[in-house]
Amino acid sequence: MTQVEFNEQFRKRTKKLSLEVIQWYAALKSKPDEVRIMGKQLIRSVTSTAANFRAACRARSQAERFAKL
Repeated sequence: MTQVEFNEQFRKRTKKLSLEVIQWYAALKSKPDEVRIMGKQLIRSVTSTAANFRAACRARSQAERFAKL
């Protein structure tokens, strides 16, 4: 697997996971405070992973890529 193929596959997987977590959270019927707080933190964590990887793929140099990862 080449670097480009890996990047594309990982980008798709992180985006898919982000969307699935958001849909799962939206589907919860009753949201006590604890579940709401943890659910929002989970959404922030998953979406930041996807965003950070996309930013690393757009890095201008190898050093910048490692810094973003």
